[in-house]
Amino acid sequence: MTVLLVILHVIISIFLILIVLLQQGKGADLAGAFGGGGSQTAFGARGATTLLHKLTTTFFVLFVLTSISLAILQARPRGSVMSSQPAPAAPSAPVKK
Repeated sequence: MTVLLVILHVIISIFLILIVLLQQGKGADLAGAFGGGGSQTAFGARGATTLLHKLTTTFFVLFVLTSISLAILQARPRGSVMSSQPAPAAPSAPVKK
């Protein structure tokens, strides 16, 4: 189960990185480099939600869920190899006759 979750987590991470890199940032035009934000202000009006924005949100939620799941799975106590071994026998004293 853990191996499958780790593989899924890595795939989600790669997709999340690619989706974020594909997006155009706010003020990414030439005017944004010199302080002119135009209509794209930091807390101003935004355009319609794009497909990339929806994908980013979805993959972020999946990333957080797999991260929490992996943390819970790793925090569980596991059995040890030594716990299945029988206790060593106590040394017996030689019997005197």
